[in-house]
Amino acid sequence: MKIALLSGASTIHTIRWANGLAAAGVEVHLISQHPVLEALDPKVKTYIFKYRGVIGYFTMVPKVKKLLKKIKPDLVNAHYASGYATTARLVGYHPWVLSVWGSDVYDFPYKSPLHGKLVQDNLLYADQLASTSICMAQQTQSLIPSRDLDITITPFGVDTKYYDSLTTPLSEKTNDTSIVIGTVKTLAPKYGIDTLINAFALILKSLANTHPNIEKKLKLRIVGDGPQKEELKNLAEQLRIKDRVDFVGRVNSKNVPYELDKFDIYVALSRLDSESFGVAIIEAGAAGRPVVVSDAGGLPEVVIDGTTGFVVPRESPKAAADAITKLVLEKHLRINMGNAGKEHVSSNYDWTKCIDIMIDLYKQTIKTQS
Repeated sequence: MKIALLSGASTIHTIRWANGLAAAGVEVHLISQHPVLEALDPKVKTYIFKYRGVIGYFTMVPKVKKLLKKIKPDLVNAHYASGYATTARLVGYHPWVLSVWGSDVYDFPYKSPLHGKLVQDNLLYADQLASTSICMAQQTQSLIPSRDLDITITPFGVDTKYYDSLTTPLSEKTNDTSIVIGTVKTLAPKYGIDTLINAFALILKSLANTHPNIEKKLKLRIVGDGPQKEELKNLAEQLRIKDRVDFVGRVNSKNVPYELDKFDIYVALSRLDSESFGVAIIEAGAAGRPVVVSDAGGLPEVVIDGTTGFVVPRESPKAAADAITKLVLEKHLRINMGNAGKEHVSSNYDWTKCIDIMIDLYKQTIKTQS
């Protein structure tokens, strides 16, 4: 099978789809106006056009059309319902699958009637639609309520064997001098890192009175970078907990397992429904870490509440603090939930299974359109 991916090569999601498909024996041609972010499988043929920005999705159309005539792929898979989907629609190559990502259906269509019309046209013109989560599929459907859209769920998983090789089960961790609460996220308002910092301050204050020996062990580790970095550092200082909070900065995706291995509890308290799929939650589960997540977007879809972690109301530092405190005080619960999370991810989100789902979608679309 020969597939052309129209997608941003500067995003790790694109790179993982391209590499995963290539590893499964698919001939992959990646077409992008964005430079490559991380290493691609040598088998992936890459074409980076020098067009940039919004206008680039339009001006690259003639060259993409010419390139596709030369490549003659069995199918084009455009990722993102605004930019690259617009290129795919204007190129007019069939069959093609449109994979929605998040902000392209949650935010972009509401900027103006023109933006909304653009996305609607792209959705209707595609031969098949794909979404990583149920909640995002529902959001996509809401953009065209008069038409029953056929949307396939293509979850974004993790390489569970890779995580097995790099992470230590909580039951085998020998260092009992600290309990690390952590997150791996872009430091931006939508991800609720401020909620986590406020929750951590509440935990320290509460346990200082009831369990001082445990309180002394607690650390908050924040991995990631972004526009809110200085604001969040200032918040930690205002709450007088800056010496208990480590801002690590951004790490390469291949180093995420090493960071998760340092955690005892993973927390994600996003505040917006545009959090379309809980990839970071899946990664934490693969590392065998219990999770505490907000009820935003697709996060609850990947958590079995009360079994692999806890789902709490968004924008509630108190609710988050209560759930985290329960895990802090009960080591056996951390271990049991971590093990359950690992099993859940292995059964439902192993990367090879996700690739198989995508390939099956390609085959069905090709068959239907032939």
